[in-house]
Amino acid sequence: MGDEKVKDEALQIMNVFEILPRLVVFDLDYTLWPFYCECRSKREMPTLYPQAKGILFALKDKGIDVAIASSLFKVLLGFLIVLKRKCHLQVSKMGVTSILVGNGVNLGAFRQGLTNFAQGSGSSVSSKRK
Repeated sequence: MGDEKVKDEALQIMNVFEILPRLVVFDLDYTLWPFYCECRSKREMPTLYPQAKGILFALKDKGIDVAIASSLFKVLLGFLIVLKRKCHLQVSKMGVTSILVGNGVNLGAFRQGLTNFAQGSGSSVSSKRK
């Protein structure tokens, strides 16, 4: 599936929810790309998981801020989704919606993160669904 198709599907997923986060934070290693940064040469150009770019474009189109995190990241903000491979349990204890992605960010993980966020914020799936 190309970036534009992924972006369109991610936008459709977001349109189903009444409330969206103001910020989405992605871990880099094994979330946006399939490797640990420190294990690659500085000369190698990183490649993203297949659906990551389209999801990032969709978030931008919706006006949702995006940030990246490392394993040392400490969350001090509310109303965000953290799509992280590591430390998602510690982040969840801080009142932040967090999901563990097994094989990189994809539309399924994105939908699950938004669903968890909606449930945690007292919101539900919108009746806009057609």
